[in-house]
Amino acid sequence: MQQIFDFLRRNITFLLFVLLFGLSLLLTIQSHSYHRNKYINTSNQISGSIHSLRHSVSGYFDLEEENKILLEENKRLKKIISTIDFNNVDSTSTDFQFEYLATKIYKSSHLKLDNYLIINKGTTDGVKEDFGVITSNGVVGIVNISNSNYASVMSILNRKIRLNAMHQSSGKIGSIIWNGNMTNRVTLEDIPKYVEVKKGDTIVTGGQSTIFPKGILIGSVEDVEVDTGGDTYVVQVKLFNDMSNLHHAYVIINKDIEEINQLKKQSASE
Repeated sequence: MQQIFDFLRRNITFLLFVLLFGLSLLLTIQSHSYHRNKYINTSNQISGSIHSLRHSVSGYFDLEEENKILLEENKRLKKIISTIDFNNVDSTSTDFQFEYLATKIYKSSHLKLDNYLIINKGTTDGVKEDFGVITSNGVVGIVNISNSNYASVMSILNRKIRLNAMHQSSGKIGSIIWNGNMTNRVTLEDIPKYVEVKKGDTIVTGGQSTIFPKGILIGSVEDVEVDTGGDTYVVQVKLFNDMSNLHHAYVIINKDIEEINQLKKQSASE
């Protein structure tokens, strides 16, 4: 403690100068708009540089994990491609109705009741409202707002979402909803009781909408309960995607969406 007092006593003049200089600088910035704007711009540049550096550093250390994810994805895609007989591909298949646009997930939530994601593709890239978003592991959500360069995606972990889904082994169609409880579980409703549903069964998209083609992965059956007072099951589904750890995704672009919507409007008006 005595050493601190000795230091202050020896440098009192310099410390007083620094204090008065700082005070005068603060008063100048507050009283003159030119100096205030200069200060704000300089501060923004410094903070922006620091944020950019932090993002670059964190991104560098995440490269190993992202490379692992991309390698696993490439393995899955190669496995799928190896099963296709390109000499007997049906050019009229609905699979040719869809294109897949790679995108990066900038921001996502998974702990709220209604979760959303932000992706770095927008209307300039052909991304529109009601386009599906997936990874190689399965469904992520549905685009709900899109501007020029970015889009907001309503996560599958959102109480407002309702997806057309299918019990793969039986082909029976139901609806996927989220009750806001567990971040890796959703609920499949409306599967008839006469269908044999067991733990581990795969749940995929049903293809009865313009959003997702048939057969996109969703998750696997975790638990099966009988709907009280009804003739259907309430199926708990564990998602294939880890919604807390998403970095890249694909937007499903339905090339026939305008034609389909126009037909819907004509049918509704008749």
